[in-house]
Amino acid sequence: MVDNTDVKILNEMSKNSRITMKELGEKVHLTGPATSARVAKLEDSGVIERYTIKLNQVKLGFYIHAFLTIIIQNINHQSYLSFIKTQEQYLVRNYKISGDGCYLLECKFQSNELMNKFLEELNKYANYKLSIVIDK
Repeated sequence: MVDNTDVKILNEMSKNSRITMKELGEKVHLTGPATSARVAKLEDSGVIERYTIKLNQVKLGFYIHAFLTIIIQNINHQSYLSFIKTQEQYLVRNYKISGDGCYLLECKFQSNELMNKFLEELNKYANYKLSIVIDK
């Protein structure tokens, strides 16, 4: 079970997962070793699954951030899913959803030309509704 101190630890670590246990302990009013033990407990219990980094996609050259609502008319989605596996360089996430579509595809593109080429290929497997991110 997660208590208030654990929630504070998780909030601080979600801002900076590279924080030292001593610094983290100071922020949540625990010693470094006590903080380390709590973090280990959160890891062992599966609350903390992994540590990741956040990339700046624009600095990597991906200027277009798009969401596509994927609409597949038949019950066989395998051809779409196989196609998506070949397009990982553009994929951020592929969510299976309920509602207006079958999937919500989050993508990044370096140019309108690459996005258009991707969309033309995608259209062989599914229909879509495109939304471009203007600002975060």
